[in-house]
Amino acid sequence: MRLDKYLKVSRLIKRRTVANEACDKEHVTVNGRTAKASYDVKPGDVIEIRFGQRLLRVEVLEVNEHAAKADAPAMYREIP
Repeated sequence: MRLDKYLKVSRLIKRRTVANEACDKEHVTVNGRTAKASYDVKPGDVIEIRFGQRLLRVEVLEVNEHAAKADAPAMYREIP
């Protein structure tokens, strides 16, 4: 699944267009490297998202095409 779609489906970022812009502005890294929106997300990847001064690090646990709001947090694990 594309990175921008994963960020939306997992509800880490609210809209896919916003996720795409974050990737274009290099606010998103995967496994320590700047990632494009077209990056293919796999379980085990570590995604870092910069929201201004805040940094969110998550590990991808599973990749689902669709997820209910209650099931979305099960797709990743937050890393301190």
